[in-house]
Amino acid sequence: VGVQWPWPWQARGWGGEWSGLTELSASLWRVHAVAGGRENFTQLGLVPMLRYRFSGASPWFVEGGIGVSVTDKRFVSREKTFGSDWNFSDNLALGRSFGARRQHEVSLRLQHTSNAGIKKPNPGMNLVMLRYTAAF
Repeated sequence: VGVQWPWPWQARGWGGEWSGLTELSASLWRVHAVAGGRENFTQLGLVPMLRYRFSGASPWFVEGGIGVSVTDKRFVSREKTFGSDWNFSDNLALGRSFGARRQHEVSLRLQHTSNAGIKKPNPGMNLVMLRYTAAF
């Protein structure tokens, strides 16, 4: 779950419209625990995103951004161990707006989380997400 704040900035270029937003999100990761069973990790993320809307009026957009994330404890599972609670969150998405005011969006997002080699080990985590957002 999350919230987005659109920026007041917009620009035209490359045949389309550029804009930005900031996302604050919380997610739950459920993994295979080292000792068996399952373990949960809560991740908080803060990511500024740049968005490009094709031809300005198109319902289609691409967006990307790099921000920070933190987990409630150091991520350790049977498959991976992170060296830090703090990581970077790299995001890239393709989406489509719909509704009378473009108040709904569906997007396919790729997210890579890692600490950029600042602390070892740094296996990284790649996620593919289908996202729905609604403006209020």
